[in-house]
Amino acid sequence: MKKRGYLEISFAWLFALIVGAFILFLAIYFAINLIYQGQQEQDAQTGKNIGILLNPLETGFQDAVSPPVIDFPAETRIYASCQESGEFGTQYIKISQKSFGKWTDTNIKVPFQNKYIFAEYPIEGKKFMIFSKPFEMPFKIADLVYMVPLDKKYCFKDAPEEIESEISALSKGNLFHENCTESMIDVCFSSGSCDVKVNYQGGNFEKEGSGYVEKKSSKMFFEGDALMYSAIFSDEETYECNLIRLMKRLEKLASLYSGKADFIAGKCDTNIQPDLESLSSSARTFDDSSNLGILKTISESVKDKNNDNQKCKLW
Repeated sequence: MKKRGYLEISFAWLFALIVGAFILFLAIYFAINLIYQGQQEQDAQTGKNIGILLNPLETGFQDAVSPPVIDFPAETRIYASCQESGEFGTQYIKISQKSFGKWTDTNIKVPFQNKYIFAEYPIEGKKFMIFSKPFEMPFKIADLVYMVPLDKKYCFKDAPEEIESEISALSKGNLFHENCTESMIDVCFSSGSCDVKVNYQGGNFEKEGSGYVEKKSSKMFFEGDALMYSAIFSDEETYECNLIRLMKRLEKLASLYSGKADFIAGKCDTNIQPDLESLSSSARTFDDSSNLGILKTISESVKDKNNDNQKCKLW
């Protein structure tokens, strides 16, 4: 009898432990899901906030200035992706943050039609430097935004004096042109083995000049310093995608200026309209950065004709 009673008590305790463990499992499961959903919402909101924080950078100044720093409370990955389709394409921002030692896995991407962010995919850290430069061809098309983690340090070797002055003003302790160390990412403006190599057309630096950036066995062509920085700080896929988006914007703006030229033709003797139509057409068929030279040639012609007609400038 004692033995049978002992077995009955053990079974009751075992049953209670199983039920208790199951209830505890459900509580933990639902708590984790609640935390995960809350983190997803927080990541999405953070992505929207980044887009809002970028607005003050789009001020239209010609030269880059000392940039602000975005400081996150936790380790953060920023995925700045790009999609070409649509009238102007789309810039997406997705955020993933470290929580309880693991990265949140969210598929929520916040879209922007009027942002052009150039960064590696993804960038990671707690603090990020952001700055912008206007892109013109020949009129202003958009402000290009660059995002660089503060703990990712770049060394601009043998850079032209104007570039050295600019990165000195920009640096938050992560951009250098002297006192470089081996751990830094080398950006070379001369011959040699480097992580990133900037090649100017003809081998000579020229402000707003042409050239290409060699990076990870790829060539990204640029026209002007704004695109040069874009190629240095972003990956090839991001660079080419956002460039196509910029050309979609150029196409529309050139068409608008062509209409304006037609409207004032009765008052002003100007022959700029055919060049604007050519610029719009070339932007429409643009497919990669190697075609930038053609657009730059047409752009220079448009710029000269607009400047020659002082009384009836289009912009």
